[in-house]
Amino acid sequence: MSVRAAVVVTGTEVLTGRVADRNGPWLAEQLRLLGVDVAHVVVVGDRPDDLRSALGFVAGTGVALVITSGGLGPTADDLTAEVVGGFQGRPLVLDAELEQRIGAVVERLMARRGWRADPRATAAGVRKQAMVPQGATVLEPVGTAPGLVVPPAGGQGPTVLVLPGPPAELQGMWDAAVAAEPTRRALDGREELRQETVRLWRTLEAQLAATLREHEDEFAGLEITTCLKDGELEIVTRYAPAAQPRYDRLAAVLAEEYRDTLFSTGPTLDDLVAVGFAERGLTVATAESCTGGLLAGRLTERPGSSAWVLGGVVAYANSAKEQLLGVPRAVLEEHGAVSPEVAVALADGARARFGADVGVGITGVAGPGGGTPEKPVGTVHLCVAGPDGHELRALRLPGSRSAVRERSVTQAMHLLRVLTVGGPPA
Repeated sequence: MSVRAAVVVTGTEVLTGRVADRNGPWLAEQLRLLGVDVAHVVVVGDRPDDLRSALGFVAGTGVALVITSGGLGPTADDLTAEVVGGFQGRPLVLDAELEQRIGAVVERLMARRGWRADPRATAAGVRKQAMVPQGATVLEPVGTAPGLVVPPAGGQGPTVLVLPGPPAELQGMWDAAVAAEPTRRALDGREELRQETVRLWRTLEAQLAATLREHEDEFAGLEITTCLKDGELEIVTRYAPAAQPRYDRLAAVLAEEYRDTLFSTGPTLDDLVAVGFAERGLTVATAESCTGGLLAGRLTERPGSSAWVLGGVVAYANSAKEQLLGVPRAVLEEHGAVSPEVAVALADGARARFGADVGVGITGVAGPGGGTPEKPVGTVHLCVAGPDGHELRALRLPGSRSAVRERSVTQAMHLLRVLTVGGPPA
């Protein structure tokens, strides 16, 4: 990969975890699509010295482009433009025309929202945002903050692309940022960077590692990374076009060695389930106890899911299971709420109440309390009821309460995958 870039995410709220970083991953994927490899994603707080240190570190790794996000607002802690200007040897100057444009945006925003503010304070904030490094290319604001493309004054070192922190503003500015002449010049010489994904279900990373070691000479030139989460082993491979034959060999080895667990060569589990329901013309409804609606939330996350998701019920209390889903009291008393019998009754109840082709029932002990010797924390029973009968799973899941709930939902999604598109058993 001939061209590399780095991302520096600013904001103490991101550094401390109060706000999740959405910009780093998004920028990394957009750069990959451009044929640019990401060497680093660094998160720093709203401290000028730390930002300068981060810029110095990534610049020293030979990257052609550095992208910063955040720190472009009107408040005192928004110092990215000033720090980047100093780092690139370009002092700040006032762009009077930009000041007028930002001022007009601020006035419209305040009028639309009915806000009132001290005119002097507002003017000071607008002027601060209109101070730009000398010789920088200004990217028009999507919100109130302009973006900047700042080449090094001496011609040595990376160009720094300065983008706002709010994801909608950053993403809305991206096309203009890439099209700016200093950015295009910095990325000159890039080549296609291909990426393929293979997904295995219930395969150990150690087993895959042994396979890769056995064939390592055949896979030279491929960047292969793996990630195991909730029973799914994701294998992501990045490579230059010249390495396509080696990737084809890898794909063939995985298809042969893991034919009993390979369930996707690209689409995510959620993609497969959505396509399966849409293509088969089936509908689904859910009845959840320990997962508290997480399965319904995952199914309805996708646009267009209303065509096949009819609804869901969170039935936590036994009374809700009886009254809303028709679970017989005798079944609850004889087997307990956490039992395969209740999972079946929940699935049947969801299917009947909504008139769905498929019903899913989930009941379990997510913890950290509530377990017994017979039914310890992590005990979960799942049932998918469909046109061809019932499919049940009894699970003993390790981990925290959130881990048990998320893994239960993933297992349910795999049951739905098998029902709608087939593939390795869930």
